[in-house]
Amino acid sequence: MFYMPLIKFIGSALLTVTAMAVVAAAERPNVLFIMVDDLRPELGAYGSTQVKSPHMDALAEGGMRFDRAYCQVPVCGASRASLMTGILPTRERFTRFNSRADVDVPHAPTLAQVFREAGYTTLSAGKVFHLADDSDASSWSESAWTPTAWHMQGLAPETMSELTDRGRGRFYEGPDVTDEAYPDGQVAGKTIQMLQQLHETGEPFFLACGFIRPHLPFYAPKRYWDLYEHDAIDIAANRQRPKNAPRHLSGSVEFRTYHLADFDEDSEEFHRMMRHGYLACTSYVDKLVGDVLNELERLELADNTIVVLWGDHGWYLGEHNFWGKHNTMHLATHVPLIMRVPGMEPGATSALVESSDIFPTLCELAGIPVPATVHGQSFTKLLRQPEATFREAAYCRIWGGDAVITERFNFTSYNNGEAEMLYDLKEDPQENRNVAGDPEYADALAKVRELLQQRMAEAAELPGTGSF
Repeated sequence: MFYMPLIKFIGSALLTVTAMAVVAAAERPNVLFIMVDDLRPELGAYGSTQVKSPHMDALAEGGMRFDRAYCQVPVCGASRASLMTGILPTRERFTRFNSRADVDVPHAPTLAQVFREAGYTTLSAGKVFHLADDSDASSWSESAWTPTAWHMQGLAPETMSELTDRGRGRFYEGPDVTDEAYPDGQVAGKTIQMLQQLHETGEPFFLACGFIRPHLPFYAPKRYWDLYEHDAIDIAANRQRPKNAPRHLSGSVEFRTYHLADFDEDSEEFHRMMRHGYLACTSYVDKLVGDVLNELERLELADNTIVVLWGDHGWYLGEHNFWGKHNTMHLATHVPLIMRVPGMEPGATSALVESSDIFPTLCELAGIPVPATVHGQSFTKLLRQPEATFREAAYCRIWGGDAVITERFNFTSYNNGEAEMLYDLKEDPQENRNVAGDPEYADALAKVRELLQQRMAEAAELPGTGSF
């Protein structure tokens, strides 16, 4: 039968025409890529009723909101290395919080590098790669800029009066200081300076801006804490461990590397203080994102700039008594992704996408060839047809767990089937019961096992180079 290849050809041609039309209309669009550390989809735009995030919500209102976006690895360094190369993780590649793209895949060009080689000025401010010198010489027109202040250094005397064995102070503070007193405020200021410089040169640019908050410790100026009435903050209703969860499932212990003051970590007051800190830091970063976007508008660059807002992984806020990331359940892998593209209508899509897909999407929108090493697939069609389907299963992994998320299920296999988790996201969206051993789900289990093997095989083959 000849018609299937023909349909694929026509579909590919239409996508290419769409991308060319965007490039022609935008005359080499700029890219402003905003990365936010530890930001789960805890935004008003995603239905959160407590958080105050007007600037990121406004960006979502004017762009495309991806409701089912997933990271590849729920830990900072590995997630960023995967995104910036478009390459999937394996048990040997992108495994650590301080993973480096230039070590794990030294032959693979980075997203910034392909834009630079296409004639763009590429600049980085703040936390983009986990380590600022990762792929620095090849990626950026100037060395990546980071603030000199240590993001774990508190400003209030009492914060650092008692330290943990790791030399870290109390997990929260809210002194009455300016935005610029903390590193993220300095990152926003530097990004604004870079925008002004780029406006003067008139050259096309790829500018990456990385904010650390709401990553622990929860340090933010007082006015952002004051946005919330402490006693009215809701805490997680499902603080119990998921039923039938295997022993392999664990939560992050990162929060215990900070001084917990006099709190009992199992108490409601600790849960409320942790949530208060996370919300305050999210509102702080929201304001800084607004400052950057306002400058983009002031400089009259917005009409020719693709804006991407992305969280590097999810984060627990006391659900299952977990804090942080570091496992393959939905709250650890589900990320916010918002993309505003000049000339495209705003909207929202529930199609499954991965962080690795951002690389080829931006290349297609800018008319830049995608390197052969990239696993990700361009989701440009979703910007025109948000109701379309895209992926059957998103893939992520960490430690001994490999996982796929489908429209309905989240499945994890530990150590090649030593233990399994299956959560029905339709019937049990909070993932309170592992149904991998339930006979009713035998067919679904067989299907997701097959999908996982397919995605793991895909990750094992590095495109353009064979096995890796």
